[in-house]
Amino acid sequence: MQSWQFNDKSLIRIGRAKENEVVLYSSVVSRLHVELRESNGNWEIINKGANGTYVDEQRISQVPVVDGVVMRIAPSGPKLQIRFGDVAMIPCPPN
Repeated sequence: MQSWQFNDKSLIRIGRAKENEVVLYSSVVSRLHVELRESNGNWEIINKGANGTYVDEQRISQVPVVDGVVMRIAPSGPKLQIRFGDVAMIPCPPN
């Protein structure tokens, strides 16, 4: 299991491309799949991927982040849990 922690970031990009802050090697993950953006202390999850991003099993385009939220990259892709503090992402075990 891998985790990522970010301090002093207002944009975190997730996808297959090596330029992203979080790189996920899965065929269902787009090169740039998700952006996490901070504005005035509030974070949002923004889908950029063709296969979608899911929160609570619902496909989203843009939603606010709450501490502990779990998002799934594509319908069958990896799950990540977002924890506040210094903004950490933790992969969730497969179902």
